[in-house]
Amino acid sequence: MKLFERTTDHGLLLLRLGLGGMFMAHGWPKLAGGAKSWVKIGGAMTRLGIDLWPTMWGFLAACSEFFGGLLIALGLFFRPGAAMLLATMVVASVMHLQDGDGFTKSSHAIEAAIVFAALILIGPGRFAVQRRGK
Repeated sequence: MKLFERTTDHGLLLLRLGLGGMFMAHGWPKLAGGAKSWVKIGGAMTRLGIDLWPTMWGFLAACSEFFGGLLIALGLFFRPGAAMLLATMVVASVMHLQDGDGFTKSSHAIEAAIVFAALILIGPGRFAVQRRGK
């Protein structure tokens, strides 16, 4: 086994903990902001032609960031958590681009979407809660 093959799972653990923790930190204020915050966040769905229930969409986006980040960090229900975050980042990317924010402001969401898409394909690695006992 080559050196980098032996450290792949360690790298995935570092990525999961770092990225998951950052998204939990981004998501908590949105989740704790309540309905007033959720309506504003959920308004991004209008960029996709969906103007019903902005409070619900905002709540789901906040939950996606906080709980999706937690799932990513733990490696529990990893792919569903990454898929929730991928969907949230696609909406955020579309919103920024349609608002004319340009590449500079949309790049974070685009980059995160790429990472979550890749993680769905790669999986959580060996050091994941869902891998315990396997």
